[in-house]
Amino acid sequence: QVQLVESGGGLVQPGGSLRLSCAASRRIFAAYNMGWYRQSPGKQREWVATITSSGTETYVEAVKGRFTISRDNAKNTAYLQMSSLNPEDTAVYYCYLHVLHTASQYWGQGTQVTVSS
Repeated sequence: QVQLVESGGGLVQPGGSLRLSCAASRRIFAAYNMGWYRQSPGKQREWVATITSSGTETYVEAVKGRFTISRDNAKNTAYLQMSSLNPEDTAVYYCYLHVLHTASQYWGQGTQVTVSS
């Protein structure tokens, strides 16, 4: 079993930046992708970004050019650098880890990001 621990959420003004972290509880000896979804009140959970085991990054159109996902395999950790934040980015952000050969998927506990003046 793998636990994912998220950190880095909070309150930020429009135009500001935050960095989210997602750390796995143990080393994973298999190829895996990591990424984030987000959910705003009254809305469905929305995929935000993924970074593959080979380092390929993909983003939802709404965050392209503003968010950057990265990973540190030695630390079993992924990061989501968010810049130029706007109120529409307000949501609970959930990180995930997907092990490719088993299709196992793990979720973080979620971290609140609030963009408001």
